[in-house]
Amino acid sequence: MQKSGILLLLFLNLYFPLLAQPLNNNSPLTIGQIMQGEDFVGYLPEDIRWSEDSRTIYFSWKQAEDNLRGPCQVAVGGGKAPQPLTLEEEKTLPENGDYNRDRSLKVYEKNGDLFLLETANGNIKQLTNTVGEEGSPRFSGDGSKIVYAFDSNLYAWDRASGATEQLTDFRKGSKKEEPALPEYQQWLKQDQMELFGVLRERQVEKDRKKAHREALQPKRPLEIYYGNKRLSNLQASPGLRFVTFQLTADADAQNTMVPAFVTETGYVEEQRARPKVGSPQDTYELGVYDRQRDTFFTVETKNLEGISGKPAFLYEYHKDSLPFHSNYDAPKPVRILGPIFSEGGQAAVVVRSYDNKDRWIATLNLEQGTLNQLDRQHDEAWIGGPGIVRWDGETGTLGWLNEELLYFQSEATGFSHLYTVNVNTGEKRALTNGAYEVLGVQLSRDKRFFYLAANAEGPHEQHFYRLPAVGGKLEKITSLPGRHEASLSPDERHLAIRYSYSNQPWELYLMENKAGAKMERLTKSTTEAFNRYSWRDPEIVNFTARDGAKVPARLYRPENAPPGGPAVIFVHGAGYLQNAHRWWSSYFREYMFHNLLADNGYTVLDIDYRGSAGYGRNWRTAIYRHMGGKDLDDQVDGAAYLAKELGAGPQRIGIYGGSYGGFITLMALFTSPGTFKAGAALRSVADWAHYNHGYTSDILNTPVEDSLAYRRSSPIYFAEGLEDRLLILHGMVDDNVQFQDVARLAQRLIELGKDNWELAVFPVEAHGFVEPSSWTDEYRRIFKLFEEELK
Repeated sequence: MQKSGILLLLFLNLYFPLLAQPLNNNSPLTIGQIMQGEDFVGYLPEDIRWSEDSRTIYFSWKQAEDNLRGPCQVAVGGGKAPQPLTLEEEKTLPENGDYNRDRSLKVYEKNGDLFLLETANGNIKQLTNTVGEEGSPRFSGDGSKIVYAFDSNLYAWDRASGATEQLTDFRKGSKKEEPALPEYQQWLKQDQMELFGVLRERQVEKDRKKAHREALQPKRPLEIYYGNKRLSNLQASPGLRFVTFQLTADADAQNTMVPAFVTETGYVEEQRARPKVGSPQDTYELGVYDRQRDTFFTVETKNLEGISGKPAFLYEYHKDSLPFHSNYDAPKPVRILGPIFSEGGQAAVVVRSYDNKDRWIATLNLEQGTLNQLDRQHDEAWIGGPGIVRWDGETGTLGWLNEELLYFQSEATGFSHLYTVNVNTGEKRALTNGAYEVLGVQLSRDKRFFYLAANAEGPHEQHFYRLPAVGGKLEKITSLPGRHEASLSPDERHLAIRYSYSNQPWELYLMENKAGAKMERLTKSTTEAFNRYSWRDPEIVNFTARDGAKVPARLYRPENAPPGGPAVIFVHGAGYLQNAHRWWSSYFREYMFHNLLADNGYTVLDIDYRGSAGYGRNWRTAIYRHMGGKDLDDQVDGAAYLAKELGAGPQRIGIYGGSYGGFITLMALFTSPGTFKAGAALRSVADWAHYNHGYTSDILNTPVEDSLAYRRSSPIYFAEGLEDRLLILHGMVDDNVQFQDVARLAQRLIELGKDNWELAVFPVEAHGFVEPSSWTDEYRRIFKLFEEELK
C-alpha cells in the first residue's frame, strides 16, 4: 500500500469515531461532563496544616468564584467560612521547618531564604535575604545555633552573637598537588642543598615565615574533595561535632528519550526520561566528618547479617555441576539512609540492599563509622509495605522514643506494624499486632502517645488512633465509616480532618482530639451539577478465587438488571494501590464512569486483585516473578463470579484499566481468549523490560538475572493469543510508561496479522491525562467499544 494510503487509514481510524452518530446513553450523566474532572466535581481541600497557635487551619482550595486553586484559611471555633489568603498573607505564610526543644521557636526556609518564627506570638524575623539559596535549616541540640546549607556546605549562625561559622568545606574535583620533579631534577636540587649553605639558610627562613603565616590563620574546616560524585543530605549532629553526608557515583546509564510532536516551536522536541530496568545503578556512600579530629571516613556495612546472601531465585538458573553457593564472594551493594539523630546525638540508619531483599536498622557509631545492627527484615520477594523504606531516599518510619528506644515499622508478622527496639540490649517489642496495617505514625510532643493512621476496623476503612508509647490498647478517635486523614494541632487538642466516603468527596472537618467527638464540617466543595446526581455507594463484596482466596471488590449494580446483561471489570493501576474501599477514590473519573455504565445496564466490578495495597505482605507479594499470574487469575475468576453469581452474560463481559490495569487488560485478552469479549488498555505496559528500574526490579528482579520472570510477565510475548476485540489508548508524551511500549506491541500485532485491534493516540498527553478533551475522547471510545461488543 502507498504511504499516503496508510496515512489516510490512520487518520480515519483516529478521527472517524468522532464523526459518528452519538451513542445511546441512558444516563443523566454525560462522558463530556464527568471528564471535566474538578471543574465538574469541585475543587477539594488538600495540603492541610495548622498555625503555630492552633487557632487557624490552612489548606489548598478553590471555590467557584476563584480563578485559581490556592491557600485558604479558616479559624477554629469562629463559625466563619473559609477565606482565601491575600497575596501578602500568602507571601508571609510560614513553611514547615524545625523547632527548638521547647517549641518556642521554629526556623524554616521560604524561597531560598531563612526565617525564624516565635510560636507564641507569631512574630517572624527574616534571617537571610540573598540571591543564593539557603536551605535545610535546623537548630543545634542546645538551640543556640541555627545550622543551614548553602552552596553544598553547612554553616552555623549563632543566635546570641550573630556570628556565622562555616562547618564544612566540601569541594568538587581533586586537590591540586605540586607537580613532582623528575628524578634527575630532584637529584640536582638535593645536591645543591648539600653543597651551598646559603641555600639551606634561605630554605629555613622560608619555612619559618610559612609556619608563622599559617599560625595566624583562623581554624578552618577540613577541605574534603569528592571528585565527580554528587554530594547531598548534609546533616550536623546535635552537638555539631559530626557532619554526615551522602556521595553518589552516577552510573551514567543510557536514558530513554520521549519526543513531543505538538510543540510551541513547531519542531519535534525530545525530553530525556529515564533508564530502563537492569541498567547500571548509581552507587552510594555515607560519609562522616569528625570536626573535632579533623578527619572523615565512609561507613562500613560488611558486617551486617546476610549482607552477602544471594536471592533464592538465582538457584533456578544454577546449571553448574558444582553445588550452588548461597553467598556471594563479596558483600551486596547497599544504600544507607539517614541518619536520624536522638536529642543526645545518637544516630540511627536504615540500610537497603540493591536486590530489594533486605532492610537493616542499625545505630551508627559516629567516631568509628561502624554499625550496630538492631533489626533485619528479609523478604525473598521484596521489602515493602506501609512505613517501610522504598527507593525514594527516605528511611520510612524511624524515630527515637528516648535515648534507649527506637521505633520503626516491620512486616515481620505479614502486616506492617509498629515496634520498638532497645539500642543497648537489642530487645524488640511489638506495639501493635493483628491482621491490619499501620499506615502512618506520629509521636506526641510529650512522647507519651503515638497517633496512628490504620485500617484496624478492616481493610476498607482508615481511622485515626491513639496508642500509649509503652504499648497497650489502641484507642479509636474517629468513628464515621470511610477514611480520615487527620492533622493534629500543635497543642494536640484538635484534629483537622480530610474525610470522605465512597460517594462523598473529600471535605475538611474539625473535631476535638478525643474518641467519639463530633466532626464539624468546614468546607462545601462539590458543585451544583455534581450534587444533582444520586451517586451510588458501591458494595464491597468478596468472591472466591480458584486458589480459595477471598478477593475483595467494589460492585456497581444497575437497577432492574435483566439476566444475561453486560458487565465490565475495571482494573486499577499501580499494582500496589487500593480501590475497593469506602472513601472517595483517586480514580474519581472512573468512579463516575462506572455510575454512567450502571445507568446503561452494565454491572461493574472493581477488584483489589493480588498485588493491591491494604491487605498485608502476602497479598502484596503474590505477584513476585509473575505479573499476570495470580493478579490476572483474580480478573478471570471475577468474570466467572459476574456470570455465575450476579447473572451477567458470560459472553458479554468486558475489561479495561490504565497503567498496570492496562497491562492486565492486555494479558487477559492475550492469555485468556473468550473470557472477555472486549478490552480497553490505557497507558499500558506491554514489556516490563522497558519499564523503570525501581518499580520493576522489586517484583521481577532484572532481565539479565531473571529472564524467565520477564518473559512470562510481559504481554508482548503472548500477543498471538488475541482473539477478542482490543482498544489500545496511549499518550504520546508519556515519560513513565512510554509510547515506545505500545508502538512495539502494535508492530508485533501487525506482524502477527491481527485485525481486531485499534490504537488511539493522544499527542499532548503524558501518563496522567490533563486535558478534558483528551479524557472525553478516550472514554467515548471505551464506551463505544463496550456498547458495540457487549450489548
